[in-house]
Amino acid sequence: MIIAKKEHANCYKGIHPRLDKALDLLQDDEFIASVVGTEKKFIEGDALYAFRNEYSTVPLEETYFEAHKKYLDIQMVISGQERCEIADPATLGEPFKEKPDFKGYHGDGEQSVVLRPDNFMVVFPGDAHRLKIAVNQPEPIVKIVFKVLVYEE
Repeated sequence: MIIAKKEHANCYKGIHPRLDKALDLLQDDEFIASVVGTEKKFIEGDALYAFRNEYSTVPLEETYFEAHKKYLDIQMVISGQERCEIADPATLGEPFKEKPDFKGYHGDGEQSVVLRPDNFMVVFPGDAHRLKIAVNQPEPIVKIVFKVLVYEE
């Protein structure tokens, strides 16, 4: 997991070439402005894409963890704030929901962070993450999400 400010994104280059490209785009205000709606903006097909996410944060009890096998996520807040939790999926028990690159879990977080505008979080495959948690009370949030394929079959 990486938590950082947008202006420090270059410090995390070198882990994976597609992550490097996503970190460059994360700092490109024109690109960020071009990501509208929930439609995927393909950069390298299904291997690297972005989309805009808008919702209201909710109480902790209404959220759950998710984890991915092949993709890492970059979540960057544009407006609003949300609390996010991270956990090792092994501590969460059996998933209650499964899709090809998604497992949903209930359980307790091990670490927590509040993301505010221009903060971003990188969660790697195997990092279970719980999003959408209200900080003080529910509020609208806008963020850009990058999906980066790091493990190919």
